[in-house]
Amino acid sequence: MTTYYYLFINGLFLGSFYNVVGLRVPAGKSIVYPGSSCPSCGHRLRAWELIPVLSYFIQKGKCRGCQSRISPIYPSVEFLTGVLFATAPLFVGWTGELIVALTLISLFVIIFVSDVAYMIIPDKVLLVFTGIFLLERFFVPLTPWWDSLLGAGVGFGLLLLIAVVSKGGMGGGDIKLFAVIGLVVGMKTMLLAFFLSTFLGAIIGLIGMATGLVQKGKPIPFGPFIAVGTLVAYYFGDSIIGLYLNLFFTI
Repeated sequence: MTTYYYLFINGLFLGSFYNVVGLRVPAGKSIVYPGSSCPSCGHRLRAWELIPVLSYFIQKGKCRGCQSRISPIYPSVEFLTGVLFATAPLFVGWTGELIVALTLISLFVIIFVSDVAYMIIPDKVLLVFTGIFLLERFFVPLTPWWDSLLGAGVGFGLLLLIAVVSKGGMGGGDIKLFAVIGLVVGMKTMLLAFFLSTFLGAIIGLIGMATGLVQKGKPIPFGPFIAVGTLVAYYFGDSIIGLYLNLFFTI
C-alpha cells in the first residue's frame, strides 16, 4: 500500500510539472525559466504556494497577490495524474510495463492540457516521448516485437488517409499522436483506441450541441478523447475484443 501512496504523491508533483509543460511548450516558452507566477498580476509563487492540490485549497482558489481566481484545471490535473499513477499497477502489474504505462499517462496529461488550452498537440512533446518509448520498448518489447513498428505505421497511415479524404478533418497532431500510440500499444490495440476515441468524441460532441455547450461547427479538442480511449484500450483491450467476438459469433 505504501508504494501506491508513493506513486500518488509523485503523480501529484509531476502533474504540476505537466501543467507547466502543457501550457508553456505550445507558447514557445521555457519550462524552466521564469518560475511559476500568477498570470494576472505576475506574483512569483513561493514554494508553499506550489504544493499540488493543497495550496489551491489553502488559498481558497485565489492568488495571494491580486486575489484573482485560479483556474481549477491546475489542481484537477495534479489530482488526476496522481490517481492515474497510483492505479496503473492494478492494470499492468508491477512489471516493466508499468514504466511504459506511467510514461503514456504522462504524455496524455501534457496533451490534455495543451489541447484544451491551445487546441495544439506540440511536436516537441511528441518527439521527446517517441524517443523515450523507443527506448522503453527496446527493453520491454511487445509480443511480437515488430507489433510496435506495425502499430506506428498503421496509426500514422490510417489517420493520414482520413485527413486526406476528409480534407483536413483530422489534425496533424492527431496523426502523429496515433503513430506514437501505435508504437506503444501495437496495431490491434491502437485500432481499438481509435474506435473508442472517435466514438467517445462523437457522443460528447452530440451531447454538447444538444445542450448548447458546444456550438455547431466549432472544433473541440480531440486529444482528451484520444487519451481516454487509448487508456481504456490499453488496460481492457483484450477483454473488450473478446467480448465483441463472443457476441458476434453468438449472434
